[in-house]
Amino acid sequence: QMQLHESGGGLVQAGDSLRLSCVASGGTFGIYTMGWFRHAPGKEREFVAAISWTGDVSYYADSLKGRFTISRDNTKNTLYLQRDTLESEDTARYYCAAKKYYNVQNMADLPPGAMDYWGPGTLVTVSS
Repeated sequence: QMQLHESGGGLVQAGDSLRLSCVASGGTFGIYTMGWFRHAPGKEREFVAAISWTGDVSYYADSLKGRFTISRDNTKNTLYLQRDTLESEDTARYYCAAKKYYNVQNMADLPPGAMDYWGPGTLVTVSS
């Protein structure tokens, strides 16, 4: 049973940059396609980005392309999400999710219950 734990959230200023981390424990991180999702107040859950288990393929939501960078370090069992120039609309709870050997592009449409694992999320609040 793999566990995921996000960190790096908090209260930040608009225009700041932020890097979120998701550390995996208790499983073989390197066989999981990983994704980032976010849930803003009053909005539906939103796919942000996904990355293949090897880290060589990444995929972004069209509406967010160019604003986030997803990466992973399999030697550290860690997934990252980098955001430069934060905006108030980036305020949300950010979650990482894992699905074993899954197609990167299809992570965006996978129902929440179909993921193998979810982290509890980390809250990012952007103050303008």
